[in-house]
Amino acid sequence: MATQERYDLVILGSGSTAFAAAIRAKELGKTAVMTENRTLGGTCVNRGCLPSKNLIEAARLVYDAAHPRYPGLTPAHLGVDFPQLIAQKDEVIREYRDQHYESLVGEADEEVQRPIEVVPGRAVLVDPHTVEVTASDGTVRHLTGSQVLVATGSSPFIPAIPGLAETTFLTSDLLTSQEEMELTELPHSLLILGGGYIALELGQMFARFGTAVTIVTRGPSILFGYEPEIALTLIELLREEGLQIITGAQVRSVGRSGEGVALVARRYGSSRTFTAEKLLVAASRRPNTHDIGMERVGVVLDATGAVVVDEYLRTNVPPIWAAGDVIGHETESQMATPVGAHDGGIAASNALAGTNRRIDHTVIPRTIFTDPQVAVVGLTDEEANARGIVCQCNTIPLSVVPRAGAIRDTRGVIKMVLERPTRRVVGVSMLGVNAGEVIHEAAMALRFGATADDFIDMIHVYPTMAEALKIAAISFTKDVSKLSCCAS
Repeated sequence: MATQERYDLVILGSGSTAFAAAIRAKELGKTAVMTENRTLGGTCVNRGCLPSKNLIEAARLVYDAAHPRYPGLTPAHLGVDFPQLIAQKDEVIREYRDQHYESLVGEADEEVQRPIEVVPGRAVLVDPHTVEVTASDGTVRHLTGSQVLVATGSSPFIPAIPGLAETTFLTSDLLTSQEEMELTELPHSLLILGGGYIALELGQMFARFGTAVTIVTRGPSILFGYEPEIALTLIELLREEGLQIITGAQVRSVGRSGEGVALVARRYGSSRTFTAEKLLVAASRRPNTHDIGMERVGVVLDATGAVVVDEYLRTNVPPIWAAGDVIGHETESQMATPVGAHDGGIAASNALAGTNRRIDHTVIPRTIFTDPQVAVVGLTDEEANARGIVCQCNTIPLSVVPRAGAIRDTRGVIKMVLERPTRRVVGVSMLGVNAGEVIHEAAMALRFGATADDFIDMIHVYPTMAEALKIAAISFTKDVSKLSCCAS
């Protein structure tokens, strides 16, 4: 017999969005409970951001040791013990999860307030206020909430390719910890299906560890939707490192080939077969809205399966709210951990305190952790034009940035998009060293409506990669290849 329990806020999920909402609920003096069918903390800490960046940095150390940029440094070969690398990655995950997730649940405060709770099991909405959770042992609990937040995140999208269902393949879940799909042995060769950030980050990582990597994508280039100057420069750099990148390929079938896999693709009118020890499907991600009762309670989903929400993160069913990856690109959102964490708190405040705070996804900086990094914020040239913005754009190589020259790493470009005639900056894209750090200055500038002149007038530390922003702004009116030190 199912037990019935009541809360102010019932949350489907236990990732960054869910935790942000639960913490905000507790701050408001309300009761909150989360549900989790896998591991506490969701995708980012367990099988996404944290483990991937841990291993990507290890791969960078291996590559840089073997390819020193400085004359006078002797290349060094670092041995790679992949199982040991995986073990340390798992330990980092455990420590981080314990500190930032486990420690936040199950403890009452000094005022003996009811603690944040987590109920393990598969959660399904049975009515607008009730979530049914079935544990692995068959135990059923009914969690009733005055308000309900759907924060179930996203998962790898598996395309319908003939033979794929009968073939063993990997997804980005290979980065998980202590689960069956965790990859613990380094493959000799790897086929990657997809041309987005996951394919590129993991492709370069595995290649640097010594795996022969082939990336196959149907697009004419990698990174669909990014500035073409960024994509073209990055694909050249990755190919120089030895990655084989096949664009414009229509995958026809996948199947076994001896001890490995074979992928058949049609490209420019001819068929070609690619083989490898392992296949990684990194096509994209999809919101986790399947089989959680959304249709039963009448919550509207868009064509991608994302939950449709308004500017307050409300669904069409009054007591039900949604935030994080599960809303996909609704309200111009992005599938990213900090976006979910930001919006989870807003959803809880709106649901429990009636704050009626609107979400604003206008400025969301993003980074792809390839080496060099890709970082973007705001609109691309194409997006600005599509919105009717009369714009002016300029792209400069990082060879004109003093810091890049000083550290002998001039790989990359930076592109700035301005609105005419105000010269307001509406978009920045950068491929280069520390791009993920530099982009925050650009994001703050966009947030407050800065112009190119604001970048020029601001005194930047010399020499830093952030100077790339100032130099890009100067490039609209001057030849930046002929500037003296720190000149504007």
